[in-house]
Amino acid sequence: MLHKSKRSLLGIMLLICPFLSVKAQVPVNGFYAKKNTFTFASSYSFKSYDQFYRGATLSEGNPAGLGEISSSIVSLYSQYAILDWLSATATLPYINVESETGELDPVQNVAQVDGVQDLGLFVKARILEKKFENASKITLGGASGVTFPISDYQGAGVLSLGNQATAVNGSAIFQYTTPFKIFSEVQLGYSMRSSSDFDIPNAMAYSAKVGYHNKWLYMHAKLDIQDSMSGLDIGSPEFGAAGGPAALPETEVDYTNLSFDFYVPVYKNNVGVSAGYGTTLDGRNYNKESAFSFGLVYTAR
Repeated sequence: MLHKSKRSLLGIMLLICPFLSVKAQVPVNGFYAKKNTFTFASSYSFKSYDQFYRGATLSEGNPAGLGEISSSIVSLYSQYAILDWLSATATLPYINVESETGELDPVQNVAQVDGVQDLGLFVKARILEKKFENASKITLGGASGVTFPISDYQGAGVLSLGNQATAVNGSAIFQYTTPFKIFSEVQLGYSMRSSSDFDIPNAMAYSAKVGYHNKWLYMHAKLDIQDSMSGLDIGSPEFGAAGGPAALPETEVDYTNLSFDFYVPVYKNNVGVSAGYGTTLDGRNYNKESAFSFGLVYTAR
């Protein structure tokens, strides 16, 4: 029962990650729900930043001098276990982003933007599971999916909801669970992006997670890394020639993010609440930001 609630949390933790750039991470994890298990989750996160990596150099403000920028994100997540080893996931965020000082985005000429961003559809399968006599276990799985815009938001500019890109994502997932309810997980992924308006770089993605759970609590620490394969550097002559802020979707976006997430079941292991904190450790053409998040999870079996 606890494992099913925990799986619900793991799904939304990626979903409520407070970074708005298009990412290579697939919103799945190394746990597998029993057949016919359905999970629905809603979450809210708030993030802000007033520092930005121009290329690889951390600087005050942001690319267009808009002062502190904040974002509120309401996310919906659902997962259905088709079989014990196969599940389908859908994600959808609603985002509000604004300049706290009221400065106008130089491309969109507004100080605030809101709307539905990209719908994500994913499938995850367990390929191998090996249990040992000491009750430890290893699993190997894979996931793939696609995210695509479902609203006509502007992909360029500083206050953009996203890149207006379609991304095809894939990842391999390895997890090791000890008899002491401590687990570790590694994901390796790749994302291919396409857009009719921009030349958006593809990217490699890596993540590592260490966590612990018992019947009353689940928690983990997670490191996410994105490494774009190409792209422009903000402030470079090539960036200026491509249009400056209007070319932001074509920049090389790299980052290292650290997050801490918690989950507590509150009613019969069918309903639980989650909380999280995330921060940027390093980046390239990326916001240096921090975020807090809260979520509500329901699981039907």
